[in-house]
Amino acid sequence: MQNSEGMAGIRPERFSSDSKFKFKCHKDVDCFTKCCRSIKITLTPYDVIRLKNRLELSSEEFLAIYTEPHLLEKTDLPMITLKMMDDDVESCPFVRDDGCIVYPDRPTTCRYYPLGVASLVHKEGADDEGFYFFVNELHCLGFEEEKGWRVREWRKDQGVDIHDEINTLWADLVLRKRSFPSNIKLIEQAKKMFFMVSYNIDKFREFVFESSFFDRYDIDRKTIQKIETNEIDLLEFGLKWLRNILFKEGAFQLKPDAAKKRTIHDK
Repeated sequence: MQNSEGMAGIRPERFSSDSKFKFKCHKDVDCFTKCCRSIKITLTPYDVIRLKNRLELSSEEFLAIYTEPHLLEKTDLPMITLKMMDDDVESCPFVRDDGCIVYPDRPTTCRYYPLGVASLVHKEGADDEGFYFFVNELHCLGFEEEKGWRVREWRKDQGVDIHDEINTLWADLVLRKRSFPSNIKLIEQAKKMFFMVSYNIDKFREFVFESSFFDRYDIDRKTIQKIETNEIDLLEFGLKWLRNILFKEGAFQLKPDAAKKRTIHDK
């Protein structure tokens, strides 16, 4: 998470999970909540699920009220960022003077702060978990605190390890697309599918359960029961399906009578 006031404070060194740093943020530091201004927070699929449930909104409502759409550079994939307030400092809509009103369900980027993550490889089972850097913003006084951490301790303490685990399949899709030659573009229908699976879990549920999806794909009953009742399982299912239609990978099998029908990838 980067603040326009503190861009010069990003430390370029490469840190591992065992790297040490000192940091503590609390209400008694003079800079409290200043890091929540003039920022661009990219939201992950799990962020959207946590936040829309916290606010008791549907996916459609949350996306319309709190997000802005973008195309991710070098991938042409649709992404979303948190919509900032239209005030003098572009405040986060969830931050008040006494702190964050959605703190237990705050986005992944906020959990990482004051760290940033730059993964070279983000695949299931990958040994290389990427590397980290410090976003040492000029206004931040948290670095003057004496509380010591290792990067791995901070990730666990902030719950970002769970976020990363759930978002792994999504991050892998993004990185795979980034590796494509720039002249290879996704068709609009594929982009819409990527957006729906990634951010509109309610609409994806309708797509799966209220369409001919199960007439076309051979999905076992146990999986159907899981994805019907658990949004995280449904998200994982959707991301694996995306991997299948975009990259022709995975275990999704068309039923014999649907095998000759064209998929999104073929159109």
